[in-house]
Amino acid sequence: MNRRDVLRYGWGTAVLAITPLPVCFAQTKYPERPIRLVVPFAPGGSTDVLSRKLAAKLGPLLGESIVVDNKSGAAGAIGASEVARARPDGYTLLMGTTSTHALNPLIMANPSYDAIKDFSAIAMLGTQAMSIAVNPTLPVRSLAELVTLLRANPGKYSYGSSGAGGIAHLAGELFKLKAGNLDMVHIPYKGGGPAMQDVIAGHIPIISDSFSSTYAQHRTGRLRVLAMTGEKRSPAAPEIPTAVEAGVAGVVASTAGILLAPARTPQPLIHMLDQAMQKVMADDSFLKDLEALSIEPAIDYGPEKTTAYIKSEISKWAPVVEAARARIG
Repeated sequence: MNRRDVLRYGWGTAVLAITPLPVCFAQTKYPERPIRLVVPFAPGGSTDVLSRKLAAKLGPLLGESIVVDNKSGAAGAIGASEVARARPDGYTLLMGTTSTHALNPLIMANPSYDAIKDFSAIAMLGTQAMSIAVNPTLPVRSLAELVTLLRANPGKYSYGSSGAGGIAHLAGELFKLKAGNLDMVHIPYKGGGPAMQDVIAGHIPIISDSFSSTYAQHRTGRLRVLAMTGEKRSPAAPEIPTAVEAGVAGVVASTAGILLAPARTPQPLIHMLDQAMQKVMADDSFLKDLEALSIEPAIDYGPEKTTAYIKSEISKWAPVVEAARARIG
């Protein structure tokens, strides 16, 4: 990765020294106490790890600690709802994802928050692609061969995901839709781990999961990754083609890390947090953290561009949710 490509607004390494950026708002300095960063998923997952890496970088820039608070449940809706209702004072933030801000509003019949109106976007950190992988005993070595096999055997083969309505499920449904309405049965699991175990054991032949998870098993020979669903190949695995390169146009599916605040958070605070995030995203060590997580950095994604991204993802996934009949409640 060319580091000069990821420096924003002309910042260089020399200005990345940890310098607190407090501002005064309504005669009060911000921040003057720890900031809570709500992670709407369980500890240990990629969103949690990303959030802790961010907290370690952003806190010193702001001059206060950032405390990660895991509020998991309902595909991220519980944590997101809590932040939507929080006081808009800059002391409660959310690490949103594609699930919380694009899929839940479409899947849930009565969502407990509005993904656009109830939040103020600050920045997008990056995107992590999904992937299509198979048990190595399945007689296919490319995505095109898998499509041919599925077309010749409608309803015979199944794929696993981390759960109904999540990004892994919808990425699988997007693949089915764009490959010509393939007849492949979805098997939802209570997490990506159990799904992965069953595919490795040969109980089901195919899995849709994050690229970082499947590629780790691909390297050991326990899975065969046929394609990843990013817009471009991963620098960590340049030998793995994108789904588009592999012949299925339109299969681009990633989960994003998005920093948000409650709606009506004062603009001076949003601006200050955006400025601090610009410095974080120009820090080589943080970019290396993202690379280690197989996350493609989102460069120059401030509040407006991040909001536009969320809206575009909602529009993109709406027909997929409809085709998969994935609505809940």
